[in-house]
Amino acid sequence: MLLPSSHRSKPPLSKPIMESHSGDSLLIDSHSLDSSRYSLVGADLRFSSDLEEKLKKHNLDTHLPTLLIAECVLVYMTPQQSANLLKWAASTFPVAMFINYEQVNMTDRFGQIMIENLQRRQCNLAGVEVCRSLDSQKERLLLNGWETAHAIDMMKVYSFLPQADVKRIEGLEFLDEKELFEQLMQHYCICWASKDSSNLGILVFPENFYGS
Repeated sequence: MLLPSSHRSKPPLSKPIMESHSGDSLLIDSHSLDSSRYSLVGADLRFSSDLEEKLKKHNLDTHLPTLLIAECVLVYMTPQQSANLLKWAASTFPVAMFINYEQVNMTDRFGQIMIENLQRRQCNLAGVEVCRSLDSQKERLLLNGWETAHAIDMMKVYSFLPQADVKRIEGLEFLDEKELFEQLMQHYCICWASKDSSNLGILVFPENFYGS
């Protein structure tokens, strides 16, 4: 999460927000940015009660259909901490989709090398044990209150892209290490989970889309 203080200290980030909200009252402090149209809140996701308090302060309507996105976030939390966050989200939003992008297949040799490289940079993946497989990623979501869960690796996502565009881009950016690229793509995944108490149909996807 990019904290509001980062926006305030970096003109390329803050200027567009200021300009687009020139007619609104815009409040910025060290932990939040708030206007009638947009709110940015900084919070420690390990503590869902603190997160919920800040969201309520900014008038979040939890009954509206909500999209929650995490990009390489949960892996830096312990399994218990990420489970608590997922459980909180599932119980707080009756109609929602949770999309998670992070590592997968981390128990094989390539995954272990990734972990070792990060450890040398003092970067600890506290939740990496949940990143064993696509199944373990889905299981975590289902065990913490989500009604459906699916996961595919990024190589599968890559195969969904229009092949004409893929060939054009590969012609512009020649891959001299295609095997390494494929290995890397097989070690990141997209997971998505849903809750749909209002039967809006957000759980329905074409069967051939799931992959797993």
